[in-house]
Amino acid sequence: MFDPTIYDNLKVGFENYLYDLDNLDALISITDRKDQLEMARMSREFVLQFCLRDCPHVTGEVVLSTSLEELAAEILETSGGQSGCHLRLRFGMVIKEPETQCPAISSILQQSWPEQRKLQHIHYIFEDQPATYAVTAEVHFDRIVNEDQMGDIPELCDHMVNVLTKLLQLHK
Repeated sequence: MFDPTIYDNLKVGFENYLYDLDNLDALISITDRKDQLEMARMSREFVLQFCLRDCPHVTGEVVLSTSLEELAAEILETSGGQSGCHLRLRFGMVIKEPETQCPAISSILQQSWPEQRKLQHIHYIFEDQPATYAVTAEVHFDRIVNEDQMGDIPELCDHMVNVLTKLLQLHK
């Protein structure tokens, strides 16, 4: 019989809750979904992207990943091995004033996840005039997550929806 891994269980937990927010609550729209197996390293990554209903300009993503070592530690029940997954939250939007909007994005993320590491990436197209900037802001949970955090999924997803609302106000 198939015994799902921690990765599989957490992935299904995120899918269930976020698809309920889409289909039942009509609060968000799922805009993209990826479930990738990277064959060279035998790692897995799941990405579920969404936006607030009828507001596609600002997106949020749950990124769940696991490595061969973490999968092997779980499946082979290796003593001393760390089994589990890595979790990142990613937010994307296009801005026009990075000097003022990037610090505001940073502040919103800092208020929401003060203990976590945060990064912002800015990309722009050189030929665009006036210039627009694609910003990706990430929140990294720099520890292994497992099924002990399964109960945190609803609160985390609801919190992401609240952050999307704040970022959308900043975008306008």
